[in-house]
Amino acid sequence: MLRLLTAFVLSVGVLAMATIPTVTAEEKKEVKKEEGKSQKLVGTITCAKCDLKVEGQTKCHTVIKVGEKVYWFDEKSSKANHGKICTEAKEGTVEGVVGKDGDKLTVTATKVSFK
Repeated sequence: MLRLLTAFVLSVGVLAMATIPTVTAEEKKEVKKEEGKSQKLVGTITCAKCDLKVEGQTKCHTVIKVGEKVYWFDEKSSKANHGKICTEAKEGTVEGVVGKDGDKLTVTATKVSFK
């Protein structure tokens, strides 16, 4: 009986570890390759709090969503562009330097244009 219980507990543990979401090596390379370079991002410019409803986000902040990735504007760019998108997300383009702050992708915007 003890062997059966041990086998069951180990099986549950292995299954739990296998289902934990992980970042693939390819995704890590892609983010690393993007960091520090000026890029052009095309996507939906919106508010992280009001539109995306990011958990734990208590203040409005401008972001651009490109596919499944969300790039957070630097403070200056966020404030300068937020009035245009807080109540309504808009398609647009952001040019700037891409980086990473902890788990967040960031963009220090040099040019923002809306469609």
